[in-house]
Amino acid sequence: MKSSESKYCRCLYFSANALARKTEKLARKSWDPVGLSPSHAYLLMLVVDDPGIQPGKLCEQLQLSPSTITRLLEKLEKQKLLVRTFEGRLANVYPTPKGKLLKPELDKALKNFYSAYSTILGKEESSSLVISMNAVTDRL
Repeated sequence: MKSSESKYCRCLYFSANALARKTEKLARKSWDPVGLSPSHAYLLMLVVDDPGIQPGKLCEQLQLSPSTITRLLEKLEKQKLLVRTFEGRLANVYPTPKGKLLKPELDKALKNFYSAYSTILGKEESSSLVISMNAVTDRL
């Protein structure tokens, strides 16, 4: 059944979650070749692009709670893709050489993801949708 045919198609909660599930499925397919979930991949990309980034900044950039960021960091540390250093209570996150080597694969997966949904929706609608979603999210 199409989401637009559901009893709850006029509900923001239902519609947003239906879109999130479909987007997650498409994203996972794009990120599978890297061997990371989309959340892990986006976090690693931030760390590679900004070595020494602090967890609070990761929370802001990824719109995730501190506990979620901690779990993501721990998993990436176990995979030896990043390291955290501590100076008192201040933590900094750095990519390992292994993590840095994934940069081309991460970029390719990101490009493939954008390409996948742009092919389905069209480039103009994709861009418009993302802009609208960000504006609505900021207001909520």
